[in-house]
This record gives sequence, structure tokens and C-alpha cells, in this order.
Amino acid sequence: MSAPAPDRPTVAHRPADATRTLGDRLDTATRGLPAPLAVVDLDALDANAADLVRRAAGTPVRVASKSVRVRHVLDAVLARPGFAGVMAYSLREALWLAGLGVQDVLVGYPTVDTGALDALAADPRAAAAVTLMVDDTAQAALAATAADAHGATLRVCLDVDASLRVGVGPFRAHLGVRRSPVHAPADAAVLAAAVEGRGLHVRGVMFYEAQVAGLPDSSAAVRAVKRLSVADLAVRRSAVLEAVQDAVGHPLDLVNSGGSGSLETSASDPTVTEVTAGSGLFVPTLFDGYRAFTPRPAAYFGLDVVRVPAPGWATAFGGGYVASGPATRTRLPRPVWPGGLALSGREGAGEVQTPLRLSSGADLRVGDRVWFRHAKAGEVMERFDAVHLVRGDRVESSVPTYRGEGRTFG
Repeated sequence: MSAPAPDRPTVAHRPADATRTLGDRLDTATRGLPAPLAVVDLDALDANAADLVRRAAGTPVRVASKSVRVRHVLDAVLARPGFAGVMAYSLREALWLAGLGVQDVLVGYPTVDTGALDALAADPRAAAAVTLMVDDTAQAALAATAADAHGATLRVCLDVDASLRVGVGPFRAHLGVRRSPVHAPADAAVLAAAVEGRGLHVRGVMFYEAQVAGLPDSSAAVRAVKRLSVADLAVRRSAVLEAVQDAVGHPLDLVNSGGSGSLETSASDPTVTEVTAGSGLFVPTLFDGYRAFTPRPAAYFGLDVVRVPAPGWATAFGGGYVASGPATRTRLPRPVWPGGLALSGREGAGEVQTPLRLSSGADLRVGDRVWFRHAKAGEVMERFDAVHLVRGDRVESSVPTYRGEGRTFG
């Protein structure tokens, strides 16, 4: 464990606005704690959680763990009215959470991990808590083999492609992410009929409309795609649900949809039994451009200035926490306090150091702390073994991340 850092000199020329209040609070709260370090502003987190519930308008909100990756925060959010269950991103993660008492875990992605499937089928408590995701008979066959080996019944959910397809023939466009091959009601019915039985029970369907939930309202064209997608899903979800229920011969108790950027439209569909959100708790920079909600950033990481290589420049230690996705500047972390800082176009956020260009009037000295926001929510927590939960200007508690508990799931 590193020794506590000495008090740092005050940064000059800090802007006199809300950003200054944030930076002063975080500096005060973490004084003496070594950097790099991660913090969560609990007041902002509480407000974001309440806003997600408000936007869901009575539809239960399932928490996407990939956007959190801190078990203490997951537990705290699940204890709030309006939240119910976790969407895990790995079956091994789901088994871990179920073993710790989480009673409803939907695995959001298919798995071919035969060892984890065997462990699931061998544990009646886990099998009762965990629902697998499938969009192909090959995935279902692996789960069925594990179920048969232990005389178990495993619950599964069908991942239905929620992208928007427009046009005709060679002029047809796919607007959205590349997820499931199951798109039309007939596709879902064929898969459901093939999956049901042999130790598998189809309990639900999931639709993740990434082109609505995962895109900021950055242009009229994007907003038009969102409107068309919402209208398409309002019809297609019901048709898929009816086709799957007819194919398996029983009603489904799970229809999952949505994300932090689309809670209102997903929750307004009477066929939807729950919505999913995760990024809306921490609000990373990729969520700044949404009109559906007011961003309240809650997660930050702090780096310390270790040298001043030239006038107008300062270099912080660490910081190369680049988000997944296309390799563009939108995936880089953003310095937010003190104001007037920018990443170098040549070096960006570095492996062990991050050069910062200072605008006119800004000043950084060796030992000063700089606060950043990450482009995505939970990914940055993989770089830290602990996160400091700040309320006001003090650390209320310091808790382990998944990594800090010795757990990494991909």
C-alpha cells in the first residue's frame, strides 16, 4: 500500500462555476489518498438512480452490472424501490452473484463456457436464480447437455435483434448493432420451438434497441432513426411475444427491453415487463448528448501531476483508460477539473503518463490533482481495485471493485 501523499498545493485560476465546486469537494475528500484513484459521487448516484425509476414509470429496472462492476454499488441500487434483478455480462459472474444472494440474474449475452454451464446445472439454487441468453440452437445445445447431465431444468431467454431494417433488397439498411440473428417473429418462433424441452425452459425474450438506447441525440437524422425504431418495436415486440408463446405453448413471464437512453419508450410498451439500465447510474461522457434525461456525472478518476515539461503543459501519472468501441476521440477520457485542460492530440491518454495542454489562464503544478470522466461507465472500474464513495467533501467508504475482489469476467 502506498504511503499517504502530502497535501498538494492549491491549483491556481480554477473556474468559478459548478465544476470548481466538484473539484474542490473531490480534492478535499481524497486528500492524502494516492492516485490514480476512482471515486463515485454518492449524491449524483442517488439522483441518477431516482431519475431512472421515475423515467421507467412503474416498470421494474434491472441493473446492468457491466456498467457498474462494483458489488457494493449494485447491492445499494438493488435495495432501492423500483429496481429488481441484475443483468450480468458473464455466466461466471452470474454464478458468483447468485452465490452471494442475488436471486434474479439475467445473463445478457450467450455463453459457450461449458464448465460454467455444468456448474449452473449442478447447483439448484443457481439454476433457480439465473436465466441464460440464447439466440442460436448451438448455444442452447450446450446448455441442454449440462441440464441433461444433472437432471436439471435451466431457464433461458431469447435475444431478439432490435435493430431497425429499412429499404428493399440491395438497398436495405441495418441500423443498429450486430447482435442476434433472430429478428422476425417467425425467426423467434422457430428458435423457441427448438429450444423448449430437453432440460430448457423458455421464460422470456429480450430486445436491446442500441440505436435508441446507446446513441446520443446528436442530429436530426439520429432522432429520426430513434422515432422509426420505437415505432417498429411497438409492433414487432408484440408479434414476437405472441409467436414465441404459441411455439412453446405457455406464457412468458419476462420481456426485457431498453437501456439508460430509452427507458421511457421501452417502459411505455405494455408487453414489456422490465427495462434495463446501468450507464445512467454513473453517466459517462458518451451519455452527455441525450435529451431524454439530464446528465449528472457520478464517476470520476483522479491523476496527479508529476511534472511540468514546458510552459502550457503538465503531465499526469497514469490515465490510459480508453473505452471500447471504435477507435475515435469519443472513447478517450476527458479532463474535467480544473478547467481549461485538453489531451494531447499526439499522445492522448497514455499508458503511464498523460500530457495535458493548458489553455490561457490555467495553471498546474507538480502535486496537483486532475479529475477525469471516462467515456463508458463500468469499464474504468476494471483499472482500480477500490473505489472511494464520496458524499459532499468526505469519503463515506472505500469499497472493492470486481477487480478488487479478485474477479474479472471479460
